[in-house]
Amino acid sequence: MRVVLLGAPGSGKGTQAKRLVAKYGIPQISTGDLLREAVAVGSALGKEAKSYMDGGDLVPDSTVLGMVEERLRQDDCKSGYILDGFPRNTAQAEALDRMLGSLSMSLTVALSIDIPFEDLMKRLTGRRTCKSCEQMYNVYFTPSQKENACDKCSGELFQRDDDKEETIKKRLDVYSAQTALLIGYYHKKGILKSVVGTGNIDDIFKNICDIFDSK
Repeated sequence: MRVVLLGAPGSGKGTQAKRLVAKYGIPQISTGDLLREAVAVGSALGKEAKSYMDGGDLVPDSTVLGMVEERLRQDDCKSGYILDGFPRNTAQAEALDRMLGSLSMSLTVALSIDIPFEDLMKRLTGRRTCKSCEQMYNVYFTPSQKENACDKCSGELFQRDDDKEETIKKRLDVYSAQTALLIGYYHKKGILKSVVGTGNIDDIFKNICDIFDSK
């Protein structure tokens, strides 16, 4: 199974990806992790990426694609992979398709986890973190029993800056303007599958597995 995982911030795709890795024994390939690892070990592509990052510039698609290609050539990808975080737009998707075609590792499924905008906002803006032990809560879904205090250690709960409404709206706007266009791209290619990302986590996972098992 060769998969690209699509979903807005807060859609739960990271949680589902980890469960898919455990069930199917194929690696999750996160471009964010690849970048950090390449920079840390000082590989040729890592040094190239770092030069852009140090200058405050975005790492070029060609560099990211090079890292993805290196990762896909490793033995644990022979049975499949889950791409998470790349591509982010149609230009990257087209370049990725060309690269995967050259490796005879073309995508099997583009899996989209779909959640209404209102639910995404609640998931993201409702998050609260304990200042002491970093336990996570959500004021809408999993609130602490004590008001503004952690149930585990009684530490003060706070809202991170990147969880505030203005920041979250900007992130979702970027997703809608760029990444959401991938839905149409993969639909035209005939490999798009969608699952509803609200409700019980186990039910969502079962629906995803049903798609995987049908391939």
